[in-house]
Amino acid sequence: MSWANQSSVSQFLLLGLSRHPQQQQLLFVLFLSMYLATVLGNLLILLAISTDTRLHTPMYFFLSNLSFVDVCFSSTTVPKMLANHVLGTQAISFSGCLTQMYFLFDLTDMDNFLLAVMAYDRFVAVCHPLHYTTKMTHQLCVLMVAGSWFVANLNSLLHTLLMARLSFCGDNAIPHFFCDVTPLLKLSCSDTHLNEVMILTEGALVMIAPFVCILVSYVFIAGAVLRVPSVGGRWKAFSTCSSHLAVVSLFYGTIIAVYFNPSSSHSAERDTAATVLYTVVTPLLNPFIYSLRNRDLKGALRRVVGRCCL
Repeated sequence: MSWANQSSVSQFLLLGLSRHPQQQQLLFVLFLSMYLATVLGNLLILLAISTDTRLHTPMYFFLSNLSFVDVCFSSTTVPKMLANHVLGTQAISFSGCLTQMYFLFDLTDMDNFLLAVMAYDRFVAVCHPLHYTTKMTHQLCVLMVAGSWFVANLNSLLHTLLMARLSFCGDNAIPHFFCDVTPLLKLSCSDTHLNEVMILTEGALVMIAPFVCILVSYVFIAGAVLRVPSVGGRWKAFSTCSSHLAVVSLFYGTIIAVYFNPSSSHSAERDTAATVLYTVVTPLLNPFIYSLRNRDLKGALRRVVGRCCL
């Protein structure tokens, strides 16, 4: 049975971030600039890592996967918003809406898992440096990434199928710039209790378990760094950790604020602002925070840009 047959609504209307024409023009330019910067920055990271054999290590393997996910993450929502603005329409088909929601869940989970995997990689490097090469083998790295994709796809498929079973027979206007689960649940004329329970239980487990792993990893990292006798070495390590934890806090804080509380407590304005942070701003900042502060990667990027300019 097709998704479209589950509902009398054949399409939804994405109302976007603003209904004022002048603000819409400004937002179009802003989001287009941010999207292009996100794609360019992350693709440069991918190109630099793939072409420099000195960067073929576990840390950069995970970083290249994170850059790929961030490009796909931004591409799931922003191009549709920009295309609707150019075409002067707000419509998205029912199946297209569910497809967008599926990839949003999938890529959000992948960002979540990769942040945890990268934290574990740093834990092994800092706390067990002599055993790093034997612990972080290529097979283990590939297995962790492949396992992350598998779990992320299962989770997103579950929530998409739960959404597809609902009926939408009234208002079809989504006060958002993409098909997010919270406004869709509000529009449904079916009983959404099962969907909300699954978000607050299974969905919470998928998101919170890696977050706990990140915190535990950094507790051990902080303990190891505090034992370093050099003040300069301690400051450099803590500076790197603070940047990573800042992005982790931004990513998880906005997701928890949007998804892991009762739907009755949501407001469209707060949810929209929070989702803009983790769907657009975080993928834009990741190349700078995780990559451009790294000396080896900076050198690889300079070589890539130099070859392109020749």
